[in-house]
Amino acid sequence: MDLDELQRRALRIHDLYDELNLRERGRVWTREEFMLGFVGDVGDLAKIVMAQEGARDMPNGRPALEHELADCLWSVLILAHLYNVDLNAAFLRTLDELDQSITARGRRDAGPA
Repeated sequence: MDLDELQRRALRIHDLYDELNLRERGRVWTREEFMLGFVGDVGDLAKIVMAQEGARDMPNGRPALEHELADCLWSVLILAHLYNVDLNAAFLRTLDELDQSITARGRRDAGPA
């Protein structure tokens, strides 16, 4: 599954949440609320990573890690959509920038040959 397919699937779940929230609460989440949900997911992920590293006790560590990473990816895909970000292009551009920056720093730190 490529990034576009993942985003389409994520948007389907987003739409289902909108329908549920409209029915149960009379409104949908704002972009800010999606961001706050993402922050909560990142906090949960941090606790799970701590458990994976032996700093906390947590049952079902690996399945919980997989689930929370997927939750975080879902949030990123939705936030990109909500803010009209072409995530595929932005990701590739960012990796190119990092590649160039790290490569240049490595050459600079290595000194003259």
